[in-house]
Amino acid sequence: MKNLFKQYGITIFIGAAAIVAWDMLTRFGGLNPVIFPKLNEVFSVFYTAGNELFAGLMSSLKLLFPAYLGSIILGIGGGVFFGLLTRIRQILMPYVHLLSPLPPTLFVPYAIAVLPTFESASIFLIFIGTFWPIFLGTLQGVLIIDKQYLDNAKTLGLKGSDFLTKVIVPAASPYILSGAGQALTLSFLILTMAEMFGAESGMGYFIQYYTDFAYYDYVIAGMIFNCAVILIALLLFEKLKKRLLFWTNLKADNETGKSK
Repeated sequence: MKNLFKQYGITIFIGAAAIVAWDMLTRFGGLNPVIFPKLNEVFSVFYTAGNELFAGLMSSLKLLFPAYLGSIILGIGGGVFFGLLTRIRQILMPYVHLLSPLPPTLFVPYAIAVLPTFESASIFLIFIGTFWPIFLGTLQGVLIIDKQYLDNAKTLGLKGSDFLTKVIVPAASPYILSGAGQALTLSFLILTMAEMFGAESGMGYFIQYYTDFAYYDYVIAGMIFNCAVILIALLLFEKLKKRLLFWTNLKADNETGKSK
């Protein structure tokens, strides 16, 4: 606990100061009490609508999980494929450069028109938005692998799946996980956007629904809940990333020891 406060003491102080400032402004600052409700009103929402918030979270995860998992599988597979096959990469990379910057919102009309349900359209949009960071991160990771590693793998006779799982993917994993982290952040952004305009449940729907009725204590509570969920997801991802990339930390420690 002491180490936690030492590491995040300033962060905690900034958050506490923001809470105190909000409380003072809503009580004595003359702000519109409808748009800027008091803190006790906001936090009471977690008691009165807690079940609704968690039900929305479960609904959101049903959209987020399959889309993100699909992006992981196809993004890594496609990035490795493009990275290893030079001729195919030369032919198709112009299309990658053309399509990857397009925002998922451009595909909304076709997603709604072609796909049968809101859920399938949302999963498709989240997939489109999260695929490219993982694909491009994987591709970059494969392309910068030191040729010495590839030559050593050939010398050892590694081929097929052994070559991919023991050489290519581990060597490119820092870039793969970097792209996956960016995609995770984007997935929540696209999910919330989709739910605010067409869903009947979910974290984004909760905020939009109570905005329509000007219940801003519920709106702010929903925003806080969303932020907490995203923060927890990113922290868990960072822990997973550090565990998977433990060898990079060991390498950094060894290099630091040599420099001393």
